[in-house]
Amino acid sequence: MKTLLIATLLFCWGAAQPLFSQVSFPSFLEGTWKVDNKEQYEEWGRTNENELKGLSYELKNGQKIVSEYLKLTKINDRIIYTALVVGQNYNQEVSFELTYQDSTYTFVNEEHDFPNYIRYTPITTNRLRITVEGKSGKISSFYANKIASKTSEANPKYDQELAKKLGADDYGMKSYIFVLLKTGENKTTDKQFINECFKGHMENINRLVKNGQLIVAGPFGKNENNLRGLFILNNVTSIDTAKHILENDPAIKNELLEASFYPWYGSAALAEYLPQVDKIWKKQH
Repeated sequence: MKTLLIATLLFCWGAAQPLFSQVSFPSFLEGTWKVDNKEQYEEWGRTNENELKGLSYELKNGQKIVSEYLKLTKINDRIIYTALVVGQNYNQEVSFELTYQDSTYTFVNEEHDFPNYIRYTPITTNRLRITVEGKSGKISSFYANKIASKTSEANPKYDQELAKKLGADDYGMKSYIFVLLKTGENKTTDKQFINECFKGHMENINRLVKNGQLIVAGPFGKNENNLRGLFILNNVTSIDTAKHILENDPAIKNELLEASFYPWYGSAALAEYLPQVDKIWKKQH
């Protein structure tokens, strides 16, 4: 991760604690934070008592442009912060572990290129200084405020039970894994082998749909980039998990197709079209 556009705002309110084990899980993080003089934000929500998930984003022309997918997890007596920066580190998460000293909360990863240390020093209840530092001496520091959630006009059609069922956030959105498929390195002309691989490919698609892990799949038309198709994976928590569930797809395994993986933020209602699928086809592939 060459940069962290907005470091996760991790610190604990209250009296200074001399030992890490005394630092409570930072539930205060739930909500929206804004960096001074920039349209850069972090927004956090609780998934369970030991985990928060967040997004780092910028507002451009009223649109939310996500730059990082964030997670804060308590594992036994450790608190781990992970960041997946879009377009960096081959879209893999980078982890930092919490240490605490002199009222500053520092997340450390000595092996990472930059940053190695992300430091949070509370100034007031709703304001803090964030310092991002590398072992080389490279350092940047900025301030952020916790802001009140913007009250929007109530949605008369809002269905709380449906939103909960679909895993929607307050904006009706959720995180997915977007998979692009392009022509792979295997240039075989063995038609029987190719047909068998793509038969297995379709069987794998159907299996993932039944498991609730695949909600969009389809081919591209002919194009100069050799793009063949796409998947949108649902209820898949990481790119590593996505790779695991596709590793036995015969077309991918045998390199007829090559898959690339990206975190994607879209409408949580996307899966709602699936019950209609079996009502509209006349012929199967």
